[in-house]
Amino acid sequence: MRAGLIQLSVSDDPVANLSATRALVRAAAAGGAGFVLTPECTNILSSDRAHQRAVLQDQATDQTLAALRTEAADLGIWLLIGSLALKTDDADGRFANRSFLIAPDGSIAASYDKIHMFDVDVSPTEQYRESSGYRPGDRAVLAETPFGTLGMAVCYDLRFPQLFRTLAQGGASILTVPAAFNDTTGAAHWEVLLRARAIENGAYVLAPAQCGTHAAHQGRARRSYGHSLAVSPWGEVLVDGGTEPGVSYVDLDPAAVSAARARVPSLAHDRPFAAPETGAL
Repeated sequence: MRAGLIQLSVSDDPVANLSATRALVRAAAAGGAGFVLTPECTNILSSDRAHQRAVLQDQATDQTLAALRTEAADLGIWLLIGSLALKTDDADGRFANRSFLIAPDGSIAASYDKIHMFDVDVSPTEQYRESSGYRPGDRAVLAETPFGTLGMAVCYDLRFPQLFRTLAQGGASILTVPAAFNDTTGAAHWEVLLRARAIENGAYVLAPAQCGTHAAHQGRARRSYGHSLAVSPWGEVLVDGGTEPGVSYVDLDPAAVSAARARVPSLAHDRPFAAPETGAL
């Protein structure tokens, strides 16, 4: 299976973002990709909660989801919508950061709500509180496809290896990590963490990313690191999308997963152990 990783630089305008995304999805399919992946926040990147409340929709009415489901059906492809910001019926008004796997008939094969929230002080002048606007998910998700079992994750989830271990031991041979990784932490940690998750689990890691400066009509603009990566089950970087929007291709070979896991069968070597005693020397 050929996978096409789409790199975007979205703004805070979902309508404009959809046009650019559809064009790249079509380009990826034209390039031979039967599995196309978009980044986190495919429909919008905005730090202005009031603006988000004004332009976001719920899952049933979101135009990006509807349009990309149609594209998947028209093109006959599997499509991972890395994530969409969606309204929910939560009493506190928080949104969902939800990833979707769309089947070639346009149906929703699986969905996953990002579990780990990016509540981080990157520097004294750059702080993020994702949990103030988004409510975390509470379940891991596997999805079956003809080319392998997917384990779904989103961006900051990457820093929590126990999630990926659970997915791999549940049968995942491909781990998806769509992201809008901060450019500071991305330069320091993005590649090494993605390679570690691939090596630890003997799985492909596919990580389509946002890049560049994201135009904002309201609130401050933010930057994303880019460098969409595909990593082999042995930890090799197979493709790097650089820093501009576009499509990167990688051919997935299920035999590579089997070979890596046969060479280092660590997924079968976990052992129970007691936690250290508090205050022990």
